[in-house]
Amino acid sequence: MKFGLEYWAASLGLCAVVLAATIRAQGTSMNMLAERYVRLVLAVGQHDPDYVDAYYGPPEWRQEAEAQKLPFGEISARASVLADAIAATKPPVTADEMTQLRHQYLTRQLEAVRARVSMLTGTKLRFDEESRALYDAVAPTHTEADFAGVLQQLEANLPGAGPLIDRYDRFRSRFVVPRERLDAVFKAAIDGCRSRTIQHVMLPAGESFTVEYVTNKSWSGYNWYQGSYRSLIQVNTDLPIYIDRAIDLACHEGYPGHHVYNVLLEKNLLRDRGWIEFSVYPLFSPQSLIAEGTANYGIEVAFPRAERLAFERRVLFPAAGLTPADAAQYYEVLALVDRLSYAGNEAARRYLDGTIDAKAAADWLEKYGLYSRPRAEQRVRFIDQYRSYVINYNLGKDMVAAYIESRGGTAANSDRRWAEFARLISSPRLPSALATPNAQRPIPR
Repeated sequence: MKFGLEYWAASLGLCAVVLAATIRAQGTSMNMLAERYVRLVLAVGQHDPDYVDAYYGPPEWRQEAEAQKLPFGEISARASVLADAIAATKPPVTADEMTQLRHQYLTRQLEAVRARVSMLTGTKLRFDEESRALYDAVAPTHTEADFAGVLQQLEANLPGAGPLIDRYDRFRSRFVVPRERLDAVFKAAIDGCRSRTIQHVMLPAGESFTVEYVTNKSWSGYNWYQGSYRSLIQVNTDLPIYIDRAIDLACHEGYPGHHVYNVLLEKNLLRDRGWIEFSVYPLFSPQSLIAEGTANYGIEVAFPRAERLAFERRVLFPAAGLTPADAAQYYEVLALVDRLSYAGNEAARRYLDGTIDAKAAADWLEKYGLYSRPRAEQRVRFIDQYRSYVINYNLGKDMVAAYIESRGGTAANSDRRWAEFARLISSPRLPSALATPNAQRPIPR
């Protein structure tokens, strides 16, 4: 009996050694495959200027991509071979969760690379087909009737003569941040967002970003991550900037949004684990739904509604020269307008599927999303440039919210919500892994 136990103990020890060696070898193999993935993303970026949102890997890889400028046929062939290689390195069921997530992430990100190349070479996808292929998610479909109840509530909240959109524009005009106060307001908002974030999320030393004010863009704000824990955040001043955009942009682009997301991926996955695939961010990929969804949900995490209202009254309204007593009414109206966000997806779906033209898309945004005409036309330009990417903001936010709240990260449990939020933005989790029943917040009728 003693001999038998010793034998089995030795056998189990040998199995453990073999398993550990297998996992190490698998990790090495995945690193090699990940390098090929990064190079393919850089190759696609030579044909699509919007594709590579950030890259901070070996500079010679980018230089090689620029010098080679691989044709689409070669990119597609290499991507197909790489997909087979990744499939052949599926980790054992005994592998830890992060190893499993890494394999799933690379598999699905590469599928999105192949889908984007197919689109760039002429394949026409309908809106929902495109969003599934690129972002691993499909937004729900809505009709005019779905927004009618919200519009009726807004009619009651904004009484007066003329169309609702005109009354809404007049109401909002009282909350424009004067151009000469814009920088001071944004700096105050950034300070507030950062101070709340660092109480709950450990950030590496030296992280920072700079802010620039730009014009002639289809977006309102953009984070250009530079690597080494630094970002450049650009704010578009083409259109009037309302007071609510200060916290929205400071949180979304900065803390705890895109800047923190990219910093944690660089720190935890690229530097600590050596996962080179996180040195590149292809914009048209499932990663974007997580990035945009967490950036939008992060506003609520950092500033629950009551706390945000108090901060706005105390800090931002005075900094902007606005009347703090008007803040409550302003945010009551904005909360209703926010329930119209899926109208933007519907305009994009109908426009890109060819059932309406650009003017009709702007008309839809104006009527059902309460976009001012200039903002509606800017949004159509955004849809022209980024297409089904629009789902990442609202559907992404709702999926992230449902996922975090299903894990106990509710508004009533702030510490848990921050912990789950930080865990999500530090991991290679896919949108399909977030999916839970009723992930979309319902539109009130």
